[in-house]
Amino acid sequence: MNDHFQEILDTLKKNKLRTTLTGLSVSWGIFILIVLLGAGNGLKNGVMQNFSSRAVNMINMWSGTTSMPHNGLKSGRQLLFTENEVDAINDQVDESRLITARYNTTQTISYETEYGSYGLRGVMPNYLDIEKLVIPPEKGRFINELDMKEKNKVIVLDQKIAEVLFKDEQPLGKYVKVGQVMFKVVGLNTKKEQYGGSNAYIPFSTAQAIYNPQRKFWQITFTVDGLTTEAENERFNESLRAMMGQRMNFNPEDEQALYIYNAQSEYVETIKIFGGITFFVTIIGILTLIAGIVGVSNIMLVSVKERTREIGIRKAIGATPISILKIIILESIFITTIFGYIGMLLGIGLTELINFFM
Repeated sequence: MNDHFQEILDTLKKNKLRTTLTGLSVSWGIFILIVLLGAGNGLKNGVMQNFSSRAVNMINMWSGTTSMPHNGLKSGRQLLFTENEVDAINDQVDESRLITARYNTTQTISYETEYGSYGLRGVMPNYLDIEKLVIPPEKGRFINELDMKEKNKVIVLDQKIAEVLFKDEQPLGKYVKVGQVMFKVVGLNTKKEQYGGSNAYIPFSTAQAIYNPQRKFWQITFTVDGLTTEAENERFNESLRAMMGQRMNFNPEDEQALYIYNAQSEYVETIKIFGGITFFVTIIGILTLIAGIVGVSNIMLVSVKERTREIGIRKAIGATPISILKIIILESIFITTIFGYIGMLLGIGLTELINFFM
């Protein structure tokens, strides 16, 4: 075996240019395959990370303004939700699981001499799991059912707000002024907002009592189960719109009256798109690799033709066709393995470098 190996090395040294060109075709094919797969998976992981920051089976509904007459009512009516709509979704929509009404406003939040204008969200306890807020045990708690029932003046702050208002102080248990009302800080959300904003969260019942005496609001968010295909999600959206149209007296075909964002539908579509991208990238990479292998085959064919005299001498002194073929194949395997490994290392190195700077 050592003699075969030494003979292969001697042959490759005699034909350095040919060996290098042959190896480069293999290296390039593997390099391109790894880079393409890495880029495709990186793009997919980036998009999936955005989905993982909140429930992928989330439905967001916003009330709007009617653009069509309906049942003798004129267009241009401003629609708003009440808690009855929340109860109806909870009771009548079989696919619904977690649900929260949302009252969104902006208020000045202050602590001693520090203050700022921030988003204030009146939400229900389920909001924690729907939006996947992160509140470690040492950072307190989120709003609970008792807060809702008692209309407690408690508040959960995003970490960024706490850093601005409290500097190096411990916020938990302290009181902040929201507008003109004092709230006790019971928790800190350490999850970074996707769009860089900062919000504070109070019980929905408290928000209704203090900031929204009309008890009407624009947004409802809930999660669903059992919708796995695009067709199922489309049917669900249509049935939800029909139900809300009947309850709120608007034409279900009026797209301006009710806005529905179905994250599950978007997720299913995204998975489908990335499946196609991954397949396409894999095919391109494999074809590039095959082109490299064909290049190796052609160059080895030239090598065999150049060594016709040598092969004849080997046969004359008793070498079998198998032993001659064995040398040629071992040369191919040696070149493919060494340069393939180099291409793999370069491909992995480039993807890791891109990952480091991204």
